[in-house]
Amino acid sequence: MTEPAPRDAIVKPTPTELMEDTGSGLDFGTRPDRMLGLITPIDRFFIRSHAPTPRIEAATWRLRIDGDAVSRTVEIGYDQLCHGFEMVSVLRTIECAGNRRVLFGEERGRTFEGTQWGRGAISTAEWTGVRLRDVLDRAGVREDAVEVLAESLDEVRASRPLPVSKALAEDTLVVVAMNGEELPPDHGFPARLLVSGWLGAASIKWLGRLELSSSHFHVPWNTEDYVLIDPAHPADGPAQGAVITALGVSSLIELPWDARLPVGPQVIRGRAFAGEQTVTAVTYAIDDGPWRRAHITSVATPGLWVRWQFDWDDPTPGEHVLRVRAFDDAGRSQSERTAFNELGYMHASVVAHPVTVAAS
Repeated sequence: MTEPAPRDAIVKPTPTELMEDTGSGLDFGTRPDRMLGLITPIDRFFIRSHAPTPRIEAATWRLRIDGDAVSRTVEIGYDQLCHGFEMVSVLRTIECAGNRRVLFGEERGRTFEGTQWGRGAISTAEWTGVRLRDVLDRAGVREDAVEVLAESLDEVRASRPLPVSKALAEDTLVVVAMNGEELPPDHGFPARLLVSGWLGAASIKWLGRLELSSSHFHVPWNTEDYVLIDPAHPADGPAQGAVITALGVSSLIELPWDARLPVGPQVIRGRAFAGEQTVTAVTYAIDDGPWRRAHITSVATPGLWVRWQFDWDDPTPGEHVLRVRAFDDAGRSQSERTAFNELGYMHASVVAHPVTVAAS
């Protein structure tokens, strides 16, 4: 059994009124009923880490770029990163591939190994930094480059490779600020990656090294973990299953689980996300009623969740079930059941959200 993380593994407070404790000591979800605006405030942005938060000094931090597919090895300091490149800001959503693992387990009548996420391993921020392609250009990316391995400065040296095409994308960034503030320690200070639309594990925190290679990388985080292990995805070389990259379609309701609502008209709100794609529609059903169109209230764009809402005009006292289904511009939608995989990743089912309407 995995040893629990020490009490000081996380820097920021994780109060129960804002965060959901998964029990690992490292991983805390955002409470869906504490998601207010489009952007998630830093104090409730979800935390997913493979090791305790390292304390790193900006003055001594260096980002090393090397490998057999660069023209020269380069090291970039913090001040150079912040002032030596064009700075850009984007709104993007990050979601862990294991989000809703507990619900997936209930759907399948079992408990999956891994972080016991409810619905809160997803958040959105304004990320400010420099384009990864501009950073890599300092080292001279060779034509035979295939992948970039991003490595963390945490104690386990967590790492994840990116194909060069994704590394050079317009919105793949080396981030130094979050919601207009210096990147907090738990979210990757001094610098982290932002890999838009992909699973959160690709957006390596506490970035310390970028290795470019003319061949493919095989590390624990793309061979044993963050892979779909099931009969439909057989092992491929060292990888035990299909490697997870871009995320699917999902939605959540901004209510506590087993929420209690008063009698009278209600406005039900929530979020929907589609990874690299754009959410195009959200529908809802109350109990056994028909599916109806919810109103999307924010701008829809790739890599960013949308906000939606619908009016529940006449909730009667008693127990009810709310269901939501999101659709994207690739023709995908949430399913009634998610295809099984051994590690409980990529849950994309329509969730039956229980709600009690009380007369008092």
